[in-house]
Amino acid sequence: SGVAWNESQHCRLLVPELLQLCRRHLEAMPGIVRAARRTQALCQQSFADMRWNCSSIQRAPSFGPELLTGTREAAFVHALAAAAVAQGIARSCASGELPLCSCGPGPSEPPAPGSRWGGCGDNLSHGLQLGAAFTDGSARAGTGAAPGLRAVLRDSLDTRCKCHGVSGSCSVKTCWKGLPDLGEIASDLKSRYLAALKVTHRLVGPRKQLMPKEGDARPVTEMDLVYLTSSPDYCTPNPQLGSLGTQDRPCNRSSVGSDSCDLLCCGRGYNTYTEEVTERCHCRHRWCCSVVCRRCRRSLQRHVCK
Repeated sequence: SGVAWNESQHCRLLVPELLQLCRRHLEAMPGIVRAARRTQALCQQSFADMRWNCSSIQRAPSFGPELLTGTREAAFVHALAAAAVAQGIARSCASGELPLCSCGPGPSEPPAPGSRWGGCGDNLSHGLQLGAAFTDGSARAGTGAAPGLRAVLRDSLDTRCKCHGVSGSCSVKTCWKGLPDLGEIASDLKSRYLAALKVTHRLVGPRKQLMPKEGDARPVTEMDLVYLTSSPDYCTPNPQLGSLGTQDRPCNRSSVGSDSCDLLCCGRGYNTYTEEVTERCHCRHRWCCSVVCRRCRRSLQRHVCK
């Protein structure tokens, strides 16, 4: 991703649905590659302590079955990928890295007292446009629906300001809108994943609409993450369902959360291993500019699912 993309050398490596998009947006491709890598890292980080730990995203673009059907996992990955591309493009526009876009438009609401709109805000509109094009183009039919990403990202825009005035008095502040770190967006999407609604297509008048599968569920909003197909429990290996199982996964014996040995090991129990580790200890400052430590050995217990 650190080199300029070439239409013949790089674009032809992508799936057919993305070939023309790649050729039209060569200058944006390094940023999109970075967004894909960030999506993979954040997905695995977000689900490291759960039965489904986003491991199948390692095989991209050949995803596992749970990411090719309308599961809540597919919905999360699709939404995070779209957000990563949108955020990366929006910031690249504002920093001047992309020649075909610039700063985002100024906010419509009046500024706070003592401040004015200025600076160079993230170009969310351009980011959302390219993000939707690339993630929708790479999605297979039937994957879980992403939330209304435009509404989610607009809701997360932060106001950032720079002070002006004599001797740093901050008599006037210039402010602009910027997107938060992608890790914050991923955390927000995981909350929506945990509260996702199972939906079905129903004919409402002349059009099909997504409606809650359960009659007593709350109505679907554009801020919801939704899914069509129930996920497996991911306890045991099942290649047809995209489950790798949890055997040999490390667990936390003292936890009561999703990483607990009871939940992560699905009631099968766990094995305990003791290992010796060497680590820095008894550290002290040496005048003026260094820290000196000893090396200590201690026993560490590890718990692994059966």
